[in-house]
Amino acid sequence: MTVVLAVDAGTTSVRTIAFDDAGRIADSAQREFTQYFPEPGRVEHDASEIWDAVQATLGEVTGRLAEPPAAIGVTNQRETVVAWSRRSSQPLHPAIVWQDRRTAPRCAELEETGHLPLVRERTGLVLDPYFSGSKMEWMLLHGGVAVSADLALGTIDSWIIWNLTGGGVHATDATNASRTMLFDIGSLQWDPDLCAIFGVPAESLPEVRPSSGSFGTTSPEAACGPGVPISGVAGDQHAALFGQAAFAPGDAKNTYGTGSFVLMNVGPELPPPAEGLLTTVAWLLDTPQGPAATYALEGAIFVTGAAVQWLRDGLQIIDEASQLEGLAAQCSSTGGVYLVPAFAGLGSPHWDPYARGTIVGLTRGTGRPEIARAVVEAMAFQTRDVVEAMAAATGTPVRSLRVDGGACAMDSMLQLQADQLGVPVQRPKLQEATALGAAYLAGLATGVWPSLDSVGGHWELDFEAVPCTGSPAVDGAYADWRRAVERSKQWAVP
Repeated sequence: MTVVLAVDAGTTSVRTIAFDDAGRIADSAQREFTQYFPEPGRVEHDASEIWDAVQATLGEVTGRLAEPPAAIGVTNQRETVVAWSRRSSQPLHPAIVWQDRRTAPRCAELEETGHLPLVRERTGLVLDPYFSGSKMEWMLLHGGVAVSADLALGTIDSWIIWNLTGGGVHATDATNASRTMLFDIGSLQWDPDLCAIFGVPAESLPEVRPSSGSFGTTSPEAACGPGVPISGVAGDQHAALFGQAAFAPGDAKNTYGTGSFVLMNVGPELPPPAEGLLTTVAWLLDTPQGPAATYALEGAIFVTGAAVQWLRDGLQIIDEASQLEGLAAQCSSTGGVYLVPAFAGLGSPHWDPYARGTIVGLTRGTGRPEIARAVVEAMAFQTRDVVEAMAAATGTPVRSLRVDGGACAMDSMLQLQADQLGVPVQRPKLQEATALGAAYLAGLATGVWPSLDSVGGHWELDFEAVPCTGSPAVDGAYADWRRAVERSKQWAVP
């Protein structure tokens, strides 16, 4: 049996999943690692813990395989920054996580001094601490990381590739590069002007390669053994779009994870910047004419599953995430309660780093079920915010939404989502779209799958929520949600 491995390095854990050539899961292993919160607004990882989790899961899965894997794909939490020594392969500073907000004042300063148009034009992004460039700058200015020939800077994928190859390859792919605020998504090159603005030496950054192609082979020290091709790399949301077989312009998906990320394929032409949305590289594939990019519009929602974790760990309203749907079902409505989970600011389409979490509409009759239901409804409302912005930007409404991630196991939430969007919401039988996308990218480069058509043929529908149209209550609830969002904005302005 031909097997392709996907290493999925998320925000709280690493998983290695083995897929057979029919795109089915053959085996898997998972290890959690620690998130550190040294100060309010700061979120860090120990990059060595992430690498240890990669090794542990790789070793566990390959130890059970009858033969070596045909290839490895890597997918990762995006924007998180690692600085390490090329000589020792040791981190030089805790990894600064995508959720970290410490550089909000710097991003505001850059916007006030007129740098936003350049950032929007070259990168498709906005000036927000979410992205990597200001995190790298902070490490160099305030984190004790010195610029030298020994310095390597990169996102989590490049850190994993470096270690898998025993320090032989310092590379990333175009999807991860497109999230740094340092990469020109038109020329597909590191941008010298942006590197200069953030004081990031381009020679410390990884080489940018196609998402499906060669990233070297594993070293003898890798837990899977030597010589396995690393042939697919993509940021987690791009990998999920690929794993959902969203290969045609207009195809869209939403991943409900720690945050939610809506991506719409907009084809091979780079679109102009869209209000409230990000433009990003969906993937970069080799063709006979050379590397060819597919672009996407993205709406980044910072808090989805993290709000469920807050209910469990912070408020202790639930003991397990799986209890959320049942608790929310104990009430037929929130009674006018809206929860805006702006714990780390607001992402698309608002982009307000100073927004903060807000609950409005509380009465003496509000209880645990209403709060739980408000969290579930917020998932649907935030997604509608993004999908409506995409329709406004492209002039084309989304025809359907393919979904994956932990929260999409809740049929009731998907029905709420379909009602809010007015389009079908489709959950596939295999919901590991992120890891599957990384495996597909790796397998395409090594001949396991010969074409995009062969990949797309494996997608199967598990559940479809069809919208209940014509209810004024749906739009009324959404209008109240928008009022609640406005209350949350600019709360933490220094």
